[in-house]
Amino acid sequence: MSEFNPNNYQELTVKTTSITGLYEIDLIVNGDNRGWFKENYQQEKMEKAGLPHFVPVQNNFSYNKEMGVTRGLHAEPWDKFISVANGVVFGAWVDLRLGDGFGKSLTIEINPGKAVFVPRGVANGYQTLEKDITYTYLVNDYWSPTTKYTFLNLFDPDVAINWPIPQEKAIVSDKDKHHPTIAQLMIELAKNNG
Repeated sequence: MSEFNPNNYQELTVKTTSITGLYEIDLIVNGDNRGWFKENYQQEKMEKAGLPHFVPVQNNFSYNKEMGVTRGLHAEPWDKFISVANGVVFGAWVDLRLGDGFGKSLTIEINPGKAVFVPRGVANGYQTLEKDITYTYLVNDYWSPTTKYTFLNLFDPDVAINWPIPQEKAIVSDKDKHHPTIAQLMIELAKNNG
């Protein structure tokens, strides 16, 4: 885990990744002896830097009390702009959209100077690397209890995400523990699209 240094984030950059439509964003962070300030999301500047058009309609926060909290992998039917208010998380993504990229995974450490844009259909998960982390994300559609998600098991050996905190020490909800493997998901997707 790398420690967050606001001086390392002095230029807004938007970078493509190995997953189509998923972007890594370096934010501008201004720090001094009092702490730091960042402009977390600014549509005009970010689109000019290469982020796709994104109009958030909801802002969500997830507070994580302990180090090792591991959440996911959830592929929602909306785009997400993910960041943290404090601390460091290990982010993991798996492309669950049908096509050539299906099953491709990517990991990035997110700190207050690093954000990630996740397109709909790409499963998102993270693990806290410190205590008392506030994880936040903007979405471009409203949550509803009837929303259909696609889920993937965090510890599927076929996906092989190299979580910094191993499964036996990770803090995972019972619901997330029982998500299907990618092999099970492929069978289900074949049934639904065949």
